[in-house]
Amino acid sequence: MKKYTFPIVTVAFMAALYAFNSEIGSKAAGIASSTFIEMLSILPPVFIFLGLLDVWVPRETMVKYLGDHSGITGVIISFMMGSATAGPLYGAFPVAALLMRKGAKFSNVLIFVGAWSTTKIPMFMFEYAALGSKFALTRLAVDVVGILLIANIIGKIVSKEKIAIIYKNAENL
Repeated sequence: MKKYTFPIVTVAFMAALYAFNSEIGSKAAGIASSTFIEMLSILPPVFIFLGLLDVWVPRETMVKYLGDHSGITGVIISFMMGSATAGPLYGAFPVAALLMRKGAKFSNVLIFVGAWSTTKIPMFMFEYAALGSKFALTRLAVDVVGILLIANIIGKIVSKEKIAIIYKNAENL
């Protein structure tokens, strides 16, 4: 019952909101249902991708290309994986958990999530066409440098014990 606390509280809040002001309650319910439907259309392909990645890519391969000794190769692959995706950021977290379970280096996981959130190829193409090459390339360069800095700083300031806990939690998902 405890794991259903958030949905129950949310439904109760929506009912109270509807009782207080039916117009706002109806709007909120419409937004919530459209968001839920959007999630249902995005998550199945993400989980299919995860299943294929989990089955087709052996742990040894993931460690070789994204693990602790992957170097610049791991950084480039992490950027490419994150940038080539489509969909909202919440789709990145199951993939990040799988990368951790398969032995990817913590900073490479952070780079992947950062790239997913800011350096998507479709977004870059839109910015290039709509806002010009100078803007698009400048933003991309700033994002790449920022992601690298943030991933490396977080990788250094978070203790090995805390990273181990994060990886252990990813194993339990």
